[in-house]
Amino acid sequence: MGIGNIGLPGILLIAIVVLVLFGRGKISGLMGEVGKGITSFKKGINEGQAELEDEKADAAKDVTPEDEKDKV
Repeated sequence: MGIGNIGLPGILLIAIVVLVLFGRGKISGLMGEVGKGITSFKKGINEGQAELEDEKADAAKDVTPEDEKDKV
């Protein structure tokens, strides 16, 4: 008997116990903080990807040596 065998009645019982112990206000506040954390995490991921793309673009710029540019 492991955690995988809880089932719907067990999950409902756990949810009711948590609701009674912590109250609706604390749970909704906690879920709000979790949502803010997820949003912040996604924003950080997007900023990191944009930074990597900018670095790749800078590296892919013109790599012709300076003395060759004068000849063209």
